[in-house]
Amino acid sequence: MVNLEWYRTFKEIYENGTLTKASIALYASQPGVSVHLNALEAYVGKKLFERTSRKMIPTEDGKFLYEYIIESLKKLEIAEQHFKKTTQEKNPSLNIGMCSEMFQLIIEPEIPKLDFDLLARFGAHTDLIKDLNNGILDLVITPKKQNEKKSLVEYIPFSKERIVLIAGNKTNVTKIQKHIKSKNLSKLEDELLQNVWYSSSNEMEHFRRFWFENFNKKPAFKPNYILPNITSIIRCLNNGNGLALVPDFLCQEQIKRNEINLVWEGKVKTENTLYFASRTDLKYKKELDTIKNIFTSKM
Repeated sequence: MVNLEWYRTFKEIYENGTLTKASIALYASQPGVSVHLNALEAYVGKKLFERTSRKMIPTEDGKFLYEYIIESLKKLEIAEQHFKKTTQEKNPSLNIGMCSEMFQLIIEPEIPKLDFDLLARFGAHTDLIKDLNNGILDLVITPKKQNEKKSLVEYIPFSKERIVLIAGNKTNVTKIQKHIKSKNLSKLEDELLQNVWYSSSNEMEHFRRFWFENFNKKPAFKPNYILPNITSIIRCLNNGNGLALVPDFLCQEQIKRNEINLVWEGKVKTENTLYFASRTDLKYKKELDTIKNIFTSKM
């Protein structure tokens, strides 16, 4: 008999495009995700994805299977969340969504102090907002506000993130700082292009936006290393060589410890407003306020 978790895993691989992203969304190990996919392909007797070095590309059979099961899976997920809410009255449960970096930095250290259950989900902001609208999630931390009529979701701004240029402390930034000081943007851009660059697959928008707002053009090069998330970039740059564009709050501690250097904040501020997106019909207001207070105290 087929295991329902195989279908859940298949859905996340299909929607996220890689085993790594699927494992993050499922909060599972990558080998475990591979095992589920291999088991499902053996069960149905068909190849569901073409495996490349960068992406899992669904086959025609994979596309057909996804379309066949997706609505049923969504209904099961909604039923699961509502069932939990109605049967666990003695132990409140909050379902939240955000990027994995923010969860690790802000929420993870506070989990042992919580007096309620917490279910965290990671993924693209658009997907998390869909889950919020469908009642699967109660709270989403997002830089994107959606205005929908007759929605039960409200957006409350609580902080800003600024995109900044950082460098590993073994990077020679003498010429870069010289051009920044002289405001010679043409030479600055040329010098930046001579360096090793890092970016993340889920935040390339930061990279493109910073470049356009400061140099009035799209970046004409691809980063040397595109990693799964920003925390991976910061770890690689710790006491190392290279440049990256990242949200300031994710690298403050490393800058204080001189593991990486803050090189430039840009000639103009490249900022995102961060919102608490939550359902107005949420039952556990006290628990929601606890999570909000954790964020406002740390950002």
